[in-house]
Amino acid sequence: MRLELAPSPPLAAAILGAHLAAGASVLAVLPEVAGAAVALGLAALGVATARERALLRGARALRALRLTGPAAGELWLADGSRLAVEFGAHPRVGRHWVALAVRRPVRRTILVVAGMLDGRAFRLLRLWALWGRAPGVASGQLPA
Repeated sequence: MRLELAPSPPLAAAILGAHLAAGASVLAVLPEVAGAAVALGLAALGVATARERALLRGARALRALRLTGPAAGELWLADGSRLAVEFGAHPRVGRHWVALAVRRPVRRTILVVAGMLDGRAFRLLRLWALWGRAPGVASGQLPA
């Protein structure tokens, strides 16, 4: 099952908002030049992270994923490369998001929110994450 991801502006806004809130907290505690520099750095980090992870615009941004087994898959990156991966044993599944922990070849967590896939594909991803396989038709239900 191959899933093509779309950019998520709401996720980008949430990432940027969290980084701006962290910057504001630093400014509240350290209101001098050093605090302003750290706050500016956090804002820049928020922009870069939102661009790469939520808007899928970086060179190594995830564009698609293919689920090949209960804990295996492939990642298609924006630069055209493909990466065979092994997922962690316990994906986290919520109503509007799925977090997949990649164990090999790199340790990374992939967050897929509902807006990144159409409704059917997102349901299939959630079921795969819960069951380790996509739903299918039972052999007794197949036409003769």
